[in-house]
Amino acid sequence: MLVRQVRELLRIERSETVVDATVGLGGHATMFADAVGPDGLLVGLDVDPDNLASARERLSGCCCRVELLQCNFRDLPAALGSIGVERVDVLFADLGVSSTQLDLADRGFSFMRDGPLDMRMDPRLTVTAADLINRLKERELGDLIYHSSQERASRRIARRICERRRGSRITTTGQLAKLVAEVLGVNPASRKSKIHPATRTFQALRIAVNDEIGALDALLAAGADVLKPGGRFGLVAFHSVEDRPVKLAFRKGKSEGIYRLLTKKPVVADEEERLANPRSRSAKLRVAVRLPEQ
Repeated sequence: MLVRQVRELLRIERSETVVDATVGLGGHATMFADAVGPDGLLVGLDVDPDNLASARERLSGCCCRVELLQCNFRDLPAALGSIGVERVDVLFADLGVSSTQLDLADRGFSFMRDGPLDMRMDPRLTVTAADLINRLKERELGDLIYHSSQERASRRIARRICERRRGSRITTTGQLAKLVAEVLGVNPASRKSKIHPATRTFQALRIAVNDEIGALDALLAAGADVLKPGGRFGLVAFHSVEDRPVKLAFRKGKSEGIYRLLTKKPVVADEEERLANPRSRSAKLRVAVRLPEQ
C-alpha cells in the first residue's frame, strides 16, 4: 500500500540499514531489500508468527542480509541490540491489519466471517476480545470503544453487550457484529450502509487487545534514538486514533530540533490505487527526517 509514495519519500540507498517494523507478508520489505542491495541490511519485525513465516519465504531470495524477528515494535531498541545494530537509516511501520489476519475466521478480527472473538496479533498474549467483552464493567467497556474508535454510540453498545452477556457469554464475531448492528439500527446488507456498523467496535477491541496505541507511543519515542542523522522515519496509519499520535510526535520533534518533516500533510493513495485497493482510501503516510544531534 502506498508503495510508490513510500519509495519516493524514504529514498532508500544502497548499503543502508532498513527496519520494517511491521513486516507482515513482506510487501514493503521486498522493495526495501531490493533498494539496499547486497551490502545492505533489512530488519523485519512482526508479532504474528504466521506473517513472519510468510515474509521469510518471500524474502528468502533477496540478495541483502535479512534479519526477521518475532517482536513487537515497542521493543525495537532491544530487538536491534540482539542482532548487533545500534542505529539505522530507515524506520518504517504500516499500522494496518494484515490481509491474512482478516481472512482467517479463527483469528477473530473480521465481522465478515464468524469465528471466535480472539483478535490477538501475537498468540502469546493472554487476553482476548471475548475476555474484554465479557469481563469489563459497562462504563469501562463504553470508554474503551469510544476512545479507541470514536464510536458515538459506544455507551449504547456497551449497555447492550452487558445486557446480553447476563444470559450467556458473547464468544463469536458473528454474535458481536449482529448485536452492534441491532443497536445502531443498521442492516449491514443495506446499500445505505457504506461501512459495516460494527467496524469501529471491532477496531476498538483489536486496539485494546494488542495495546496498539501503547506500542505506537513506544515506537515513536524510540525513533529519534535509533535513527542515524539523516535517517528517515515513515509511518502509515489508517484512522485518526493512530494518525494523531504520529502527527503530534513528529510536530513535537520538529519543534525540538529532532526532525524535519517531509510531509506537512499526510500523503494519501492516488485514484488508481484507491480503485484497485479500496482499503488504501484510509491510508495516511507521514515521513520525518532525523536531524543531526545538537
